[in-house]
Amino acid sequence: MIKEKTISGSSYIGGVWLKPSGEKFSSINPVTSESTGNFYTSEEKEIELAMLKAQDAFEEYRNLSGKEIALFLNAIADEIEALGDTLLEVGHRESGLGIPRLTGERGRTCGQIRAFASIAEAGQWTQPSIDTAIPDRQPVPKPDIRRMMRPIGPVVVFGASNFPFAFGSLGGDTASALAAGNPVVVKGHPSHPETSELFAQAVAVAALKTNMPNGVFSLLQGVGNDLGAKLVQHPATQAVGFTGSFKGGKALMDIAASRPDPIPVYAEMGSINPVFIGKKALENKKQELIAGLSTSVCLGVGQFCTNPGLIVTLADDELIKGLSSQLNDNSRGVMLNKGILSAYYHGLVRLKNNPNVQWINEVEWNENDKTPPNALFKTTVDHFVNDKSLHEEIFGPVTLVVEVECEKDMLRLAKHLEGQLTATIHSDGDDDLSSKLISLLELKVGRIIFNGYPTGVDVNPSMQHGGPYPASSIGWATSVGGEAIVRFARFVAYQNIPDALLPDTLKNNNPLQLYRKLNGKYSDNVI
Repeated sequence: MIKEKTISGSSYIGGVWLKPSGEKFSSINPVTSESTGNFYTSEEKEIELAMLKAQDAFEEYRNLSGKEIALFLNAIADEIEALGDTLLEVGHRESGLGIPRLTGERGRTCGQIRAFASIAEAGQWTQPSIDTAIPDRQPVPKPDIRRMMRPIGPVVVFGASNFPFAFGSLGGDTASALAAGNPVVVKGHPSHPETSELFAQAVAVAALKTNMPNGVFSLLQGVGNDLGAKLVQHPATQAVGFTGSFKGGKALMDIAASRPDPIPVYAEMGSINPVFIGKKALENKKQELIAGLSTSVCLGVGQFCTNPGLIVTLADDELIKGLSSQLNDNSRGVMLNKGILSAYYHGLVRLKNNPNVQWINEVEWNENDKTPPNALFKTTVDHFVNDKSLHEEIFGPVTLVVEVECEKDMLRLAKHLEGQLTATIHSDGDDDLSSKLISLLELKVGRIIFNGYPTGVDVNPSMQHGGPYPASSIGWATSVGGEAIVRFARFVAYQNIPDALLPDTLKNNNPLQLYRKLNGKYSDNVI
C-alpha cells in the first residue's frame, strides 16, 4: 500500500510502485530553480512490463459495463480532491502557475473526469445503429446488421507542461481513453514528476476501491525522447494522445507511421490563432480591443495553445501604441521551464532579426532572465504571406500585428493560413467581411470566435479543440469535450449474431434504453 500524499520518486506500473534504473532527474521549481526529489527514467523492462500489463487488463476492462467504468472514474475524481492542498502546493512548486490558477484547474480536471464517467455510464457515445433483416428481399435477402463503437486497446498518453492537471497524467486524454474502455499508460511530463506521482496515487486508490484490473493505468516517469519513442513503437500500443509542440507531435506521428502496423496519434500541436479586426470594430471598439487583446496575449505568460499570436487589422497608430503600452504595463510572469524559456528567447531573436518585421516595444532581455517581456511585433500582409517563418508559433506572451490596406488583404491572408486551432473575428456591423471570413476560416480552423478572445476553452459537449494540420495531427478530432472519447474507439459491425450473444447496447429489448438508429430512424424502441 502507498502512503497517501508521500512522494517516493517512483513509477506506477501494473499496480506496483517501483524505481526504474535509468537516468536520474529531479523536479525543478521554475521560480527559484531549486530541485526537489529524485526520480529515475523508465527503461526497456519497465516499458515492457507496463504495456504487457495494459494488454492483459484490456481483456477484462473492455468488457466492463459503462456503470462499472463510471464508478472507477468518479472514484479517481474523488481521490484527486482527497489529495487536498498537497496537490496544489506541489503543482505550484513544479510549474509556478499559482494556487488560484491550479485550484481552478483541479476543478476542471475533476469535472471533466466526472463528465466522462456520465458519458460512459449512459452509453450513447457508442453510436448504436441497427438494420434489421429482410429475409424475403429480392434479389438477395437483407442480413441483420448492428454496429457500435468498441474500445481499441492500450493507449499511450503524453502529459503536457502548460496544464499539469487538466492535460497532465489524469487530463482529458487519459479520462476519455479510460471512459471508452481502454487501459492507459502515461508518460509523465518531466517538468512535474511529483504532480504526476500524486495523480498516480489517486488512481491506485480508486482502482483498489472499484476492483479494477492491475494494468488499467500505469505511470512511467523519465527524461529524454527514447522513453516516449519506445512506448509508441510497442506493438501493444493502439493509439497515442499528445499535447505539446509541433516538433514533438510530428516526431511521434512519424514513429507511429513507421510501425509495421501504423496507429493513430491524436496530437494537438499549437497554433498562432489569428484575430481579424473589421474596420467598424476598429473604429468603434478600439480601447476595448486593446484591453482584451493585451490580456489574452499575456494570460498564463502566453503559455496557452490558444494564445492570439497574430492580429490582422487595418493600419492604425493608436491601436499599435495602445497595445504596446498595455503589454508593457502588464506584469511579467515566469515561464514553465528552461526549455520553454529558451525557445521563447530564440523565437523573439528570430523575429527581431527579420528585416521585414519591427519589434514595437523592444526591451533589453537575455536568455537567463526568468521573466520574459510581453512582446509586440508588426509587419505587412505581403511579408506575412511570403515568409513562412512568420507563420510559426512562438510559445509565450508575444503577438504579431499584420497591417493590411483593405478587407481584400484580410481575405488573402486568411487563404494563406495553415491549419489553426482557432480564429477570431471582431466585428461591429462588418457583416459582409465577417461572412466571407467565416466561409474561408471553416476550412482552416477548428473553432471560430466572434467578438471574443481565443484563450479559454470551455469544457462542454459542443467544444472543438483541434484543427487542420499542423495545429492537430487529425483535423476532425477534439481533445476537449465529450466527443474526445470517440478517438479511442472504432466501429464493429455484427451480422446475423443471435440476440443472446450481442452486446447489451444492440440487444432487441434495448436494456440500456438508448436512442439507436433503427432502420435509419432514431428510436429507443425495443425490436
